[in-house]
This record gives sequence, structure tokens and C-alpha cells, in this order.
Amino acid sequence: MDIDKESLDAITEIINIGVGRSASLLNQMTNSNIRLRVPKIFVIRFKDLADTSASLFGGDVLSTVMLEFQGNFSGVTAILFPPESAAALVALLSGENDPGAEMDAIRVETLKEVGNIIINSVMGSISNVLSQHLSFTLPVYYEGKLSTITATRHTIEDDDYVIVAHTQFLIESKNIEGKILLLLEVGSLEHLVESIQGAYI
Repeated sequence: MDIDKESLDAITEIINIGVGRSASLLNQMTNSNIRLRVPKIFVIRFKDLADTSASLFGGDVLSTVMLEFQGNFSGVTAILFPPESAAALVALLSGENDPGAEMDAIRVETLKEVGNIIINSVMGSISNVLSQHLSFTLPVYYEGKLSTITATRHTIEDDDYVIVAHTQFLIESKNIEGKILLLLEVGSLEHLVESIQGAYI
């Protein structure tokens, strides 16, 4: 599916609004000055996601928080962190660097909380700007290769489209990088673009 430049710019703007809102909340949590770069948007087929993961997502192992959503368009939203960024973010928020078993539980809960804030801010922005009601599940945490994580999405076909929003979290002197992934079910990207065109174009 080809998306015109105006629709792609509108998607970028909406996601950027949501990312900015999440940055304000994370500022309060960390007492740090957090800045986020304007996201770069990619639209690819689901079957091509694993092949492009090296260039888009870096290393093989990712720390991922996912939320499913349903409404006029349905699918999954995920926030993905490379291991170094996940560790730096957890250390900043928890003040802990202990790699022990207790830290594993703290790390998972911390990343789920952060992922929940970012995803709800982004999807809330989409919902509000486009006047679309969306309902969400509770966040789920995964750790592993992208191909393993995406294999859990049985409702998404190979030819369905995926929107990837690549942004970078800038926290003080540390580069903490996260990427936002929208996995849309059949017909959902078309509904999203139609809603954007109706609101913006």
C-alpha cells in the first residue's frame, strides 16, 4: 500500500505528539531533562519485518513491551529497547545496577511501566486527534529476537502492513534509544489513513 507524503507527515506529527506527552511524564519520574527526537516513520509488510530488523532495530535481542488495541483499526503497539538502552533506563529509574535475580523482576516491571506510559501516550494521541475510540489490554513483556516476538501475533498476516516509528530518547548525557512499532491487522492501515485524511487533508 502506498501512503502519500501528506498522510505520512500526519502520522509522524500525531506520533510525535504522543511521544512528547510521554516525555513529560518520564521527566517527572526521573527528575531528568528528557528530549525525544522527531520519529522517523517506516511502512513495510509484516513478512519483511524480520529481514529489516538488523537495520531498524540493531542487535538480535530486544526488550519489548506490547499492548493490543481494538477499535476502528486494530492491532498491536510495542516499544522496543536494545539491551544497553533498557539497562540504562532501568538503572536511571530504579537506582539499581545489581544484575541479580531480584533485579530481573525490577527490570521487567520498570520496563512495563515505561512501555505502558509511552504506548498509551502515543495511542491516546492517535485516538484523540482522529476521534477514534480504542480499547487496550494490559502490557506484556517479551525479551528475545524480533522474529520470536512477532511470531506471537497470530492475527496479523504476512501481507499486513507495519508502521515503525524510530525515535531516540535523550536522557541527560545518556543515549537511551527506543523504537515504536505498530502492527496493524487486515484493513486497519487503510482505516487509519482514511481517518488521517479526513482530519488533516
